Amino acid sequence: PYTPIQKITGNPESFDGRMKTISFQIESALLYDRRKESHLKEAKKLAIPQIDIVACNLYPFEQTVAKKDASHRAIIENIDVGGPTMLRAAAQNGLYVATDPADYPAIIAELSAKKKTQLIPTLQTKAFSHLSFYDSQVAAYFTSQSSDLFPQELTIAGRKSMELRYGENPHQKAAVYLEPNVKTPFGSLRKRWGRDLSLINLTDINAGIASVRIFREPAAVVIKHNSPSAIALGATPHQALSRAIDADPESAFGGIIVLNKPMDIKAARVIGAFKDARRGNIDIIAAPSIAQDALAFLQSVRKTMGIYTFGLLPKLEDPWNIKSIDGGFVLQTADLHIDASFSEWKIVTKKKPTTIQLRQMRIGWKFATKIRSNTILIIDKSLPMTRGIGSGQTSRVRSARIALEQAGNHAKGAILVSDSFFPFPDNVDLAVKHGIAAIVQQGGSVNDQQSIDAADRAGIPMVCTGRRAFWH
Repeated sequence: PYTPIQKITGNPESFDGRMKTISFQIESALLYDRRKESHLKEAKKLAIPQIDIVACNLYPFEQTVAKKDASHRAIIENIDVGGPTMLRAAAQNGLYVATDPADYPAIIAELSAKKKTQLIPTLQTKAFSHLSFYDSQVAAYFTSQSSDLFPQELTIAGRKSMELRYGENPHQKAAVYLEPNVKTPFGSLRKRWGRDLSLINLTDINAGIASVRIFREPAAVVIKHNSPSAIALGATPHQALSRAIDADPESAFGGIIVLNKPMDIKAARVIGAFKDARRGNIDIIAAPSIAQDALAFLQSVRKTMGIYTFGLLPKLEDPWNIKSIDGGFVLQTADLHIDASFSEWKIVTKKKPTTIQLRQMRIGWKFATKIRSNTILIIDKSLPMTRGIGSGQTSRVRSARIALEQAGNHAKGAILVSDSFFPFPDNVDLAVKHGIAAIVQQGGSVNDQQSIDAADRAGIPMVCTGRRAFWH
């Protein structure tokens, strides 16, 4: 049995439904304090009904904004006003308030058993969280329509996607939250086999996706501790994967592999060969999809290896990047449009790079944008793959030593990529000593000319990008 709102308020539903529940009668029925005798008497005097339960679903703002053809007017009309008012009033006054139909059975059971108020604290929490989540999406929409790049106040909506095996360490707990209406591969992440994810596993997959999604051709990356230990391109997924593992097989042990193309049986056999030849284990594999025979094969390679798929990689549209700090976060514009920056590169040495060297420089620079700073990469002289990576060091020349040592004989005739400028010519001298044939770096140091002179003395080309590629 139900009583129409109009019978309580004495007013008709008006203005195309904009006015229904907002009224003295309804809000009073939700807000008066049942514990106070004066409120009970006043409610009786004013003929205010006693409403103890609010079950309310809000206008579908999230779904409306998600529609590509939704007009501004349609979006505005789906901002609920009356519903949140009732929910807020009921939650504030400690009444039963349900924003999730999944809670209806529990509420009914509690009321039937006459064990009132056991659920109310949980329902209050869910109600205010839901209201905040809803309102943050409304605010995000208006922020997106504004010219103000960094609004004075900012809220970020998140909906729990999954709980993780543990956080950074086994004694820490963790869960994943995704923003609504954001095209992300993590919205389609699916476990196909093996272990559940920890926080590091998940952030490694994220770093891997960032590394390979910027390429149209098949790309593979091996991730260790949120930074690539090797990246490679290929004509096929198995060729790219084979190159990525061969570039640094020592670091590949216990690593995370991410592909930007589906994993087929040939790519799966690369993993099997790695284990057979080097007794190398891979912890996690993530790809857009995996063929059934490839999945069956990998299940036989290692029982505890986690195998995940995340669907086709959507185009990277999110213009923002968020970095957590103590007590808050930093919001910055994302490092996008890397290809467009190539037109700004300048050849600063007497010797010019060959067409192949320039191609390798561009591939290497894209690699560098997704590797922890300070980054020095050694790119193969002709193959689209890393031969050595030095990253995360406090000294650029130390990163260079690591990268060159790892590259070994492959450094001869190769390309050296630096994600920032050279403060001193020691990096150039070291590169020349190891047989590097060309260098690409940011440029912009007060000592640029010293580095240029060093390259000229060695007779190798150097290109300055005029753009830094830090990633922390």
